[in-house]
Amino acid sequence: MPADSPVALCEGHLAAASDWADRTYGVPDLLPSPCRLCGSPLGVQFRSGWICAVCEWRHGDVPDDELAPPRVDVVYYLRYGDRVKIGTTSNPRQRFAAIWHEEVLAFERGDRMLEHRRHMQFEVDRFASTEWFRMSDALRAHIDALAAGSDDPWRLHARWISEANAVR
Repeated sequence: MPADSPVALCEGHLAAASDWADRTYGVPDLLPSPCRLCGSPLGVQFRSGWICAVCEWRHGDVPDDELAPPRVDVVYYLRYGDRVKIGTTSNPRQRFAAIWHEEVLAFERGDRMLEHRRHMQFEVDRFASTEWFRMSDALRAHIDALAAGSDDPWRLHARWISEANAVR
């Protein structure tokens, strides 16, 4: 038995347990090529093949191009200087092309009702009659909470799109 073994097993049984865990739970690694659905390079390899670690799309499967992309409404937070725009869209890439901004701060799933609630929530920081807000401590805390655990808001959006595709 190896001295640093986590359990009291001989090397042969440890190797067998490791092989079993790899077959059952997969081995995280880089995909052979980026995921066709969300673009992530991260995957999990099983004996039966690879799946994307972000959206769980089976590597090698081709999305049906004849299906319209699913609609996923999001509330977005864009930064330009010391201001933040809170808006909503179902097509962020197209929408952002029309808005001057420096950074996409966060997304949250939601429609115009959630956008309206956020506008009311941060009303004291709002520039009169616009969707632009001063970056206050409260707004920063909210954005940080939305972005927690993800360094790229687009990955979260890609996961939502992937989940919506999987439901179809």
